[in-house]
Amino acid sequence: MPDGSGRVRLSALDNGLRIVTEVMPHVATAALGVWIGAGARHERADEHGLSHLLEHMAFKGTATRDARTIVETIESAGGDLNAETGVEHTSYTVRIMGEDVALGMDILADILTNSVFDPDELAREKNVILQEIGSIEDMPDELATDLFLESAFPGQALGRSILGTPESVNGFSREAILAYLARNYRASRMVVAAVGAVDHAQVEALARKLFGAIPAGAPEAPQPAVYCGSEKRLRRSLEQTHLLVGYRGMPFLAHEAYAMQVFAHLLGGGMSSRLFQEVREQRGLAYSVDAFHWGFSDAGVFGMSAGTAPADVGELLPVMLGCLREAAEQASDKEVDRARAQLKLSYLSALESPAARADQIARQVLSLGKVLPHKEVVAKLDDVTSSDVRFVGSELMKSAPTFVSVGPVSGVLRRAGVIPRLLREG
Repeated sequence: MPDGSGRVRLSALDNGLRIVTEVMPHVATAALGVWIGAGARHERADEHGLSHLLEHMAFKGTATRDARTIVETIESAGGDLNAETGVEHTSYTVRIMGEDVALGMDILADILTNSVFDPDELAREKNVILQEIGSIEDMPDELATDLFLESAFPGQALGRSILGTPESVNGFSREAILAYLARNYRASRMVVAAVGAVDHAQVEALARKLFGAIPAGAPEAPQPAVYCGSEKRLRRSLEQTHLLVGYRGMPFLAHEAYAMQVFAHLLGGGMSSRLFQEVREQRGLAYSVDAFHWGFSDAGVFGMSAGTAPADVGELLPVMLGCLREAAEQASDKEVDRARAQLKLSYLSALESPAARADQIARQVLSLGKVLPHKEVVAKLDDVTSSDVRFVGSELMKSAPTFVSVGPVSGVLRRAGVIPRLLREG
C-alpha cells in the first residue's frame, strides 16, 4: 500500500499557526481551508450557539468585499466556499482549481481577519439560524441526537446543541462575536491545510502574508467533560419512536479507541452487523439501526440508535441491549476481521478525495501535532484482537446509561422504572 507520507509537509509560522499540505499528483483541483481548534464546547455559559453564529457571519461581508462579492469571486473561478461548526473544531474551506490557490487563500484570510459583522447582516443571519433551529424540530432523528449528547453530558458545554436556542441566538451582539473571536481564534489553535494540486512553499508564503499577524498566545481551555448519563423522553406526534441508548465511551486518543471503533462497527456498522441482522433482517423491527462511538479530546460516548413503531419499542429495546451484551461476550475473530476491513476501507477512501484528506490531516495536526502515516493507522486497526473488542464492550455497561426517546410515549415507555431496569440489566 503506498504510504503517501513523502508528499505530506508540515511547517509553522512564528505565531504558532501550522501549515500542512499534501500533493496529489493525479488531480487538478485543490482543497484548502483553515481549521480552528474551537467549537461549541469552547463557549461560555452565556455563549450557547455563538461559535455557529460566528461561522455564519464570516461570510456576510468584510472591509473590502460584501457578502455577494465573496461568493461570486469564488464561484467565478469555479470553486465553492463552505464552513462547518463542530463540538471541538470549526473549519472554513474552499475547493478550487490548483492555479487559483492564491485566490482561495485570500478569500479565507479576508473572512477570518477582516469580517465587519454588520448589524443589519447580523439581524438577518440570526433569523436564518432560527429557521435552522426550527428545522431540527421537524427532524426527530437530529433532535434525538442533540438530546442524546445533552443527556450524556448534562449541564456541560459538550452536551449543548451546536446551534444554540432561539433565546441565546437572539441575545448575541456584535461585541459578543468579537470577544469570542479574540479569545478563541488564536494562531496556536489554527491549521491551514491544502491538498491536491498544491505547492507547500506557495501555501506557506501565502499563510505568512495573510495570517502572520493573527495573535499568538494560549487560548482559553474548555470546561472539562464528565460523562454522567441520564434519561430523557420527548413526546412527539410521529409515526415512529426514535431511540438512542448509550454508555460512557473514551477520548479519541485513548489506547483502546481503535478497539472501540471496531466494536461499534461489528455491532452496528454494516449490513452484516449484529444489530442489522437481528433487528432488521430477522425481526423487521426497524428500517435503520446502528451503533457508534464519538470520541472527544477528554471524553467519549458510545451509542445505539433506531426508529420503530411505538408498539414495538418494548420488543426492540431488549433486542438491542441483548445484541450489545452478546457482542461484548462473544465477538469472534471473523467478526473483528470483517469490521477492521470495513474501517480500513473507510479510512483509506478519504485519501482519494482532496477535501476529505484535507479535513483528515488538519484534524490530526490539531490533535496530535503531526500527520499519521497511513500504514500506522492501518497497523493500529490490524493490532485490534477479538479479546480487545470483548474487553471494551464489557466495560461499556459498567457506566450509567443514557436513554433518549423522541416520538409517541406508549407501552413500555409509560411504565415507571422499566427503562432504567432494562438498561441496567441489558
